Amino acid sequence: MADEFLVMLYEYSPLFSISVIALCFIITVTVVLGWFGFDVPVILRSSDDTESVSAVPEKRMVQVTNPFALELGATAGTVTEGAALRPCCLEDCILSCFWGCNIQALQAALQSHQHGPRLSTPQLFQQALYSQYYHCQSFNVNKEDKAECLTRMPADLGLSDFGLLPRERYPLVAVLTLADAEARGTYNIVANVTVIHIPDDKYRLSARILFQYLLTAHGSMYELKPLFMSADSGGVSDGSDPALRTEGVEPQTKGPGEGEESEGDWPDSQGKDCVVCQNAPVNRVLLPCRHACVCDGCVARFQHCPMCRAFVIESFTLCDQLPSQRGEEEEGDEEFED
Repeated sequence: MADEFLVMLYEYSPLFSISVIALCFIITVTVVLGWFGFDVPVILRSSDDTESVSAVPEKRMVQVTNPFALELGATAGTVTEGAALRPCCLEDCILSCFWGCNIQALQAALQSHQHGPRLSTPQLFQQALYSQYYHCQSFNVNKEDKAECLTRMPADLGLSDFGLLPRERYPLVAVLTLADAEARGTYNIVANVTVIHIPDDKYRLSARILFQYLLTAHGSMYELKPLFMSADSGGVSDGSDPALRTEGVEPQTKGPGEGEESEGDWPDSQGKDCVVCQNAPVNRVLLPCRHACVCDGCVARFQHCPMCRAFVIESFTLCDQLPSQRGEEEEGDEEFED
């Protein structure tokens, strides 16, 4: 019966029959793809489908205080002229700079921290490296001093580069440790290890931080990774900023002088609008892509990141309580008191 109808319809209007057959084909393909779990364009979904999306699991984070922060200075560094580093610490610290540190020796030292004595002092770190570096320079950093520390190799070493790629040595490894023994018992994080690239004659890539590791008093090691913010938030957050929670790390770290800012008033330069609803503040970081672009309400509506379309495995919150929520609670308390 259907065949006779299609034949009659084709004889009457070929263009109309082709359109009907194409529409039926598109609907059939959409149903089949949706049945087998393939992603279907949003325009072909109904409003009820968005509500049936399973919620993204939330990664549980533990908040700890990070007493260390280290970033590159304003002046570009070179192997011959040295590099400027700007430490910012909550306590008096010791900055140890290891030039030409052997890569395998550094990895072995980090592993020894997990299985052997804790690398909480510069002396222990030097022993773990077994002198597999060209030069070591130390600075006593006062917690109230924000000045830059200029580190350089002695000219009598005669080094202007670290060889061709692939290399066996990192140009510069900076280690921050607490100077006071009593302070080491106060903080769970006892050392900050920063691997820095410094341009030379053979490899002129600009100076930048390659890796950052936090060593804890319990023998754990965590890598700091940057969070990718939306365009209104300034692009990419620096991995050296400890105020942000880091992917793959259970503790949430706070940087010196930045903890109150992250929980209190947000700076005007920081983006506040979710890229989906454009209304609520951004408060969710999606993993594993590390995009911070959605609010608490919109995170449950997507299985793919709105920025890069990567599949979202889990997410975590930037702030337990946003400033807007805190303001609403304060207004409610005032009305209750009246």
